[in-house]
Amino acid sequence: MEAYPDAGILPTLLERQERELNKRRRRETALTEELTARELAVLRLFDGERSHRQMEESLYVSINTVKTHVKSIYRKLGVSSRDEALTRAREKALL
Repeated sequence: MEAYPDAGILPTLLERQERELNKRRRRETALTEELTARELAVLRLFDGERSHRQMEESLYVSINTVKTHVKSIYRKLGVSSRDEALTRAREKALL
């Protein structure tokens, strides 16, 4: 932490930190709002060892549709695996 000889700067620093936190919250909220209902349905099927083919059969969609949803979920949540997606979804109370 930086040392500031002038205590009068503390309110300014606090305001700056609050603005930064609010920006982060808005970005996180925007990410969760972007998931469609169908993407959430696919996300719920990540729990377990289901293959794309099994997800396809559960949701009555093509395997290409499942793959598209999976890629979209990864991109929107900023992850690269099912485990990471589930962890992030739980952090954001999506599951």
